[in-house]
Amino acid sequence: MKKAIYLDYAASTPIDKKVLEAMMPYMRRHYGNPSSTHSFGQKTRAAIEQAREQVAHFLHCKADEVIFTSGATEANNLAIQGILKTKNYKPQTGKPHIVTTAIEHESVLEPCRSLEKEGIVEVTYVRPQKDGIVLVEDIKNAIKPNTVLVSVMYANSEIGTIQPVQEIGKAIAELKRNTKQRYPVFHIDAVQAANFLDCNVETLGADLLTLSGHKIYGPKGVGVLYRREGVGVLPVLEGGGQEMGLRSGTENVAAIVGMGVAVENLENPRMMVTNITIRQLRDKLIKAVLKRIPDSQLTGSQEKRLENNAHFRFQGVEGRDIVIALDQKGIAVSTGSACSEKTQEPSHVLLALGLEGKDALSSVRVSLGKQTKPEEIENAVKAIAQTVAQLKKLKV
Repeated sequence: MKKAIYLDYAASTPIDKKVLEAMMPYMRRHYGNPSSTHSFGQKTRAAIEQAREQVAHFLHCKADEVIFTSGATEANNLAIQGILKTKNYKPQTGKPHIVTTAIEHESVLEPCRSLEKEGIVEVTYVRPQKDGIVLVEDIKNAIKPNTVLVSVMYANSEIGTIQPVQEIGKAIAELKRNTKQRYPVFHIDAVQAANFLDCNVETLGADLLTLSGHKIYGPKGVGVLYRREGVGVLPVLEGGGQEMGLRSGTENVAAIVGMGVAVENLENPRMMVTNITIRQLRDKLIKAVLKRIPDSQLTGSQEKRLENNAHFRFQGVEGRDIVIALDQKGIAVSTGSACSEKTQEPSHVLLALGLEGKDALSSVRVSLGKQTKPEEIENAVKAIAQTVAQLKKLKV
């Protein structure tokens, strides 16, 4: 049996060996509750605070601006709902207004939609251009006097396009200087970006920023919300007041330790070399697929995209069928975001680009990682070409 080929790193990454080794003592030996005052608790408390320092170093922020959560979904919900719960950003007239994009992850779009349906907020969903990039001017034009929050994903989780978040951050900062208001607050979902892009919150102008452990070779079940000092956020989860009163619940110590080491690994110079290799393999993949498979197209900008992302559309074939057929050949790819993989509806991201439903359903996302080998790319291209050809024959 051939060795399986994993090309779905955008959905989840394997835990790095160094990360797992750091976590193991906190699964077995050091099991004290970090809120306890005795030595068992203080041992785990110290481990959490070390991880907080590691994340703060990566983000170029203060340690007490780092909040650990159960993952990116909770962090995004805390950012959105936490801002709306505080009176610091209550507009002088009208409902609070949120500006986001039509291609955000569901963990941003769904809370926005729910709050909109409840009549609590009004929301503007800015559409991208056909290349998957949102224009800064469109974000600026969507901001109104009652806009309290702007939320933009740094790099899209499906098609990998990189958004001009630094320019958006500068525009928001200038607006606040001119109006002398505390809002709009700027939130960046940097979950997919952290492996490849600069996440210095000062450079980006972020007030809030989200990270996820299992996208950066860390464990599942842990995430981070960076909250700039002075930005008013109220908790969504009430309880014992952990995480500086913003996220109640006994901390997942082992996962938090793993998150700290995973983030620290991102700053290793070797990771930069690895990312260059990943980009070269991705370019080889894109070139080969477009050359070998008739009527195949790359979705989104080829230049402004993550180093590991290649998103294709294969005319006349359903992406779901390709994914299933490739899985039977031992190759793991996806049709898009893992959170929406089970639905048979066209991707909201692709529809927002202006694609027809049938074209959106013909898509496949191939995402590479630091374990990806050149021969795996060669084998994957061959298998994708054979699979598409076989499925087209069945349609005739």
